[in-house]
Formats: sequence, structure tokens, C-alpha cells
Amino acid sequence: MNGLGELEATVMDVLWQSGEPLRVREVLDRLTGRTLAYTTVMTVLDNLHRKQWVLRDKSGKAYEYRPAGSREELVARTLRRMLETSRQPDVVLLHFARSASERELAVLQQVLDERSKRQ
Repeated sequence: MNGLGELEATVMDVLWQSGEPLRVREVLDRLTGRTLAYTTVMTVLDNLHRKQWVLRDKSGKAYEYRPAGSREELVARTLRRMLETSRQPDVVLLHFARSASERELAVLQQVLDERSKRQ
């Protein structure tokens, strides 16, 4: 599954809050309340890059990392991938719809109404 572990989610929070690309050392320095090795953070960022949650660009000898999208965009992309890899996406959607809150159902209804107006 393309979800995030606890440390990955914490690193993503650092990147989203930053608003600018960060090197491994900068991410490590911003991880408050944790004592982690540089190589641990480097491995987490590499994993996030492999999962397509972060983009990286070479800056001198090091990489700079930035989110591949907003939190909402990346979560939506993960949900899309999960549906695409499901053997029965319609059943997954039914289970989701049955567990949705009133607010979530209202948002879904709004999207359905917008789509029907376009057609």
C-alpha cells in the first residue's frame, strides 16, 4: 500500500510547512522531539521519493526535497491508486460511501451535481 508510516508522515509535515525545498540536514534539524540519525532521515526521504510523495532536485552534491503536491492532492492520489489496484473498486466505493459522514456525503453529492450539469 502507498500509505505513509508515522515517521514518513512527520517528514512530510516538515516539507509542507517549509514552503521551500529542503536538504536532508534541514529536515533533520526541523524534526523536533526526535533524535534521529542523518541516514535515517535520508532513507525516509528516499522512500518518499520512491513512493512519489516528494520530488528531489540535485543541488551541488546533495538533493533538495519538496512535496510532490499538497496534502490533499497526495491523499487523493493515494485513494485513486488504491481503487485502481482493487479487484472490486465499486465494492470499495460502496463501503466508503456507507461509512462517510454527512459532510463527506454532501461534498460527494456536490461533485455529482456539478458533473451532471456539465453533461
